[in-house]
Amino acid sequence: MPRLSEAIAALDALWPPGSAEAWDAVGTVCGDPDQEVSRVLFAVDPVQEIVDEAVKLGADLLVTHHPLYLRGTTTVAASTFKGRVVHTLIKNDIALHVAHTNADRADPGVSDALAGALDLRVVRPLMPDPADPAGRRGLGRVCELDHPVTVRELAARAAERLPATAQGIRVAGDPDALVRTVAVSGGSGDSLFEDVRAAGVDAFLTADLRHHPASEARAHSPLALLDAAHWATEWPWCELAAAQLDEISDRHGWDLRVHVSKTVTDPWNSHSPSPGAPN
Repeated sequence: MPRLSEAIAALDALWPPGSAEAWDAVGTVCGDPDQEVSRVLFAVDPVQEIVDEAVKLGADLLVTHHPLYLRGTTTVAASTFKGRVVHTLIKNDIALHVAHTNADRADPGVSDALAGALDLRVVRPLMPDPADPAGRRGLGRVCELDHPVTVRELAARAAERLPATAQGIRVAGDPDALVRTVAVSGGSGDSLFEDVRAAGVDAFLTADLRHHPASEARAHSPLALLDAAHWATEWPWCELAAAQLDEISDRHGWDLRVHVSKTVTDPWNSHSPSPGAPN
């Protein structure tokens, strides 16, 4: 079995911490570098429900996409939500490691996993990383379909292939318009509209689209917008990341047991459609 420091070194090679955005908080939150690791759990959110799942599973390492502390704090008291998470992890000898925007930029990364879940062929990054001479790393992905589909069909595919959430898939645009090229970005993507327009794609699938940016994007062009739940667009990365760690474990003879949490941590848990609303 590897020590935590060895497992983290392997994860950092997949998602270099130096490639994360300056505002981000990635890396190891807690854990003894010398402890042995035999079981790993991947999840999107480091919330109490996921930590309790890690305890029940007997995991030694929890790897999440979202940071526990994105901004500074002055307390880890168990009377606070995040403090209780820290206490539970430490009491049960579970390390927590975060790969956030460094996993977004990686090759393959979060948006590659999203494209794969929808059977889209990745052509290039939407926002290439200037530090990557090969032009494969960066935020978002520009993708092609094997054959054109309508916006309605693409939305139905996303609703079927991504994990089920109360929100489902919201659509802005002509449902019968044909889609040949798609930009995808796991997580919040409405800061990427300028790059999406420059890419000249027919549709953009992401999450957390706000009213004004979406309205302005629709005014600029006939670009179709598909808005999924934030958690659902990032969960496919957990399966990709687990497979990557499995391969590393086999190569090193570590015999790790790697798991992916299927617990839905999207905060929205119900949906009441407006009477007479368009479907």
